Amino acid sequence: MSEFTNSSLKVLFSAAQVQERIQEMGARITRDYQGKSLALVCVLKGASLFTADLMRAIDLPLTVDFIAVSSYGAASKSSGEVRILKDLDTSLKGRDVLVVEDIVDTGLTLNYLLDNFRRRDAASVQVAALLDKPERRLATVDVAYIGFTIPNEFVVGYGLDYAERYRNLPFVAILQPND
Repeated sequence: MSEFTNSSLKVLFSAAQVQERIQEMGARITRDYQGKSLALVCVLKGASLFTADLMRAIDLPLTVDFIAVSSYGAASKSSGEVRILKDLDTSLKGRDVLVVEDIVDTGLTLNYLLDNFRRRDAASVQVAALLDKPERRLATVDVAYIGFTIPNEFVVGYGLDYAERYRNLPFVAILQPND
């Protein structure tokens, strides 16, 4: 069975809906960051597809860097412990940083990253997240740009995975347990 037609997947947002929302977010970010030194920081691996599409929707000069953190491992629930697996290649000092995240769930990982980036003397630090799951929030985080607010379901697709699978799906889907 193809990943694209897997019966355990229930499409939450189609590929067209995702792309339309990213264009809207890009237009707003373009307006908000006019005249600023914008640095996108992609949180790997999940936000890689979102970052690629979002940066093309932003009509400004910008840079992009990547950070890899772990709080899940192969599990479907956050362990709460954040580890940096790959740090940034460039300095954030004096830059307007936009952290690009696939999903804000408990907020623990994002809260850790925001504190870390502020200590690096960024001019400002904001967040753009494709998905927001406020029901699961354990740490207060301000997300300036939200693609979609979702229910407390485990989702995959468009960069989000379960045990490294489903990232390649062009849509976002709820992963339903096999009966």
